[in-house]
Amino acid sequence: MKETEKRWLTVFKIAMPLCLSYVPIGLACGILLHAAGFNTILAGLVSILVFSGGAQFLIASMLTIQSPILSIVTMLFFLELRYALLGASLSQYIRGTSRKFLYIFAASLNDENYAVNYLKFATDKEWKPKDALMVEHYSLLFWTMSNIAGSLIGAGLKINLSIVEFALTSLFIYMIVMQLKNYLTIIISILSGILAIIFMSLFQSTMGLVVATLLASFVGFIIEHEIVKKGKRNKLLNTIKPKASRHTISRKSKVSEES
Repeated sequence: MKETEKRWLTVFKIAMPLCLSYVPIGLACGILLHAAGFNTILAGLVSILVFSGGAQFLIASMLTIQSPILSIVTMLFFLELRYALLGASLSQYIRGTSRKFLYIFAASLNDENYAVNYLKFATDKEWKPKDALMVEHYSLLFWTMSNIAGSLIGAGLKINLSIVEFALTSLFIYMIVMQLKNYLTIIISILSGILAIIFMSLFQSTMGLVVATLLASFVGFIIEHEIVKKGKRNKLLNTIKPKASRHTISRKSKVSEES
């Protein structure tokens, strides 16, 4: 029994920096969700079921401008599609676990706890799937409690929705800037912005954002494919080559399996 307690405490200490980083963002997310019409119970449920800061901020943003449900669901689908790639890169480390474990593990996976677990799996031979699941659940607990606390705070505040829109726009600009680490990302970001303006004008609804996202993602996929295929022979393509792509992650996974 002592060994079990010691292990959960060890994992908790590893997850603590991540969990604490969720508190200020989670409070802000809870406040904005309340401003978008979510009560405290719904804010808590969204935190557990979605467990994605970007997705929850997107929900709040699109609800404040009264976007149709179909547009919100479609945007969320493509926003969260990256988890298929993240999950694939972790699959080599959680083989042999039950299907129930995989369902629970997938449901509580997000960008930040993925980074912690991937690093631990790659550098610590003692790191087990159960440890990784504990990291996910610790982060989920802190995120949910922060969202609930933010919702309670939001209930006592009167927030102008125009301020909410400004804050959410600033947040997504910040998220884009944080990802501008190569020319390809910059090119696709600019392209998606231009396409969003064009299709929002044509469709006169947020469905234009969905079309713009799909087209920009497809263009990015084609460019990345050409870079991998011809990058070494083409200096222009080589200059916009990202440091990590789906091919890079796939090769690293195969090397880890062989070793």
